[in-house]
Amino acid sequence: MGKPFSVNTTRFDPYKTFRFLVYFDISTTPVAGISKVSGLKRSSDPIEYKEGGNPIIRRGLGRTKYDPITLERGLTHDTDFELWANAAQVLDKGAASTSLKTLRKQLRIELLNEAGQPVHRYIVHRCWVSEYQAINDLDAGANAVAIEHIKLEHEGWEHDLTLTEPTEL
Repeated sequence: MGKPFSVNTTRFDPYKTFRFLVYFDISTTPVAGISKVSGLKRSSDPIEYKEGGNPIIRRGLGRTKYDPITLERGLTHDTDFELWANAAQVLDKGAASTSLKTLRKQLRIELLNEAGQPVHRYIVHRCWVSEYQAINDLDAGANAVAIEHIKLEHEGWEHDLTLTEPTEL
């Protein structure tokens, strides 16, 4: 059995996935209009080996890989996605940006409780844009909003355990 809840012992319901905020770097202002964030996933490769005199094949821990993260939002006049994507591909110069300040960013994802208070925070390290979609398919017969998305490669994430949930009423 896992550890008992250390912050809110009265909560038994899982948190909902529709209340969250995303921040770039150390900004205190969330990124505008994010409607979807793909899941955070990592996997480690097993390494098989044998010891002399032992017929059992053992498995050790190999390299850890982190899956890319996709952010989606409704198309607005905010240019954060496009400017970051352009840092990786500077079209007018024909070369990728060498400035790590503009190319790589830290990402913070905060899951909120029903009262809108952050309860879980994940820090994603050294992100850069590997794919940018400026607008989704346009269809005069559809009833949808225009969506832009970015796909982020990164060097790992961690769960920030310093964030504690306020006691709910």
